[in-house]
Amino acid sequence: MNKAIIKVGIADMNIVKGQETIRTSGLGSCVGIVLYDEIIQIAGLAHIMLPKSSIGKVQNKAKFADTAISEMINRLQNEGARKSRLRAKIAGGAQMFKVSAKTELMRIGPRNIEAVKQELHSLNIPIVAQDIGGSSGRTIEFTPATKILHIRTVNLGTKKI
Repeated sequence: MNKAIIKVGIADMNIVKGQETIRTSGLGSCVGIVLYDEIIQIAGLAHIMLPKSSIGKVQNKAKFADTAISEMINRLQNEGARKSRLRAKIAGGAQMFKVSAKTELMRIGPRNIEAVKQELHSLNIPIVAQDIGGSSGRTIEFTPATKILHIRTVNLGTKKI
């Protein structure tokens, strides 16, 4: 029996329950953030592109670390999750291009990782597993019932965390 896989695009987010699986691909400098409540077997996945939203009204909250995480928490709580039970698994944030120390703006992957970690820390959500950095792209999948994050890294194979 083939189970449906919910796909999350770049600068996108979604929620799954129980045996449903959620996937995002194309995680280069982007970071995939899984927040889950294992008691009620629900999880959200956000594929963030940039660390911080600009001043003003944000059109797409899933695009930025500082807005995606709080939006995902709200959506999970609307489905019965408790913030106090949420746990995070993160992957991505690769440095896809060689840059000099002077080009801080091009260090998008490391800046995304830092922003995600800061935001989760400020919200008291522990990161229980991570596969971050490096220079290769990733595809990730998560199923709330198993709590396992499957990571496929370009030229490096697969792993579970």
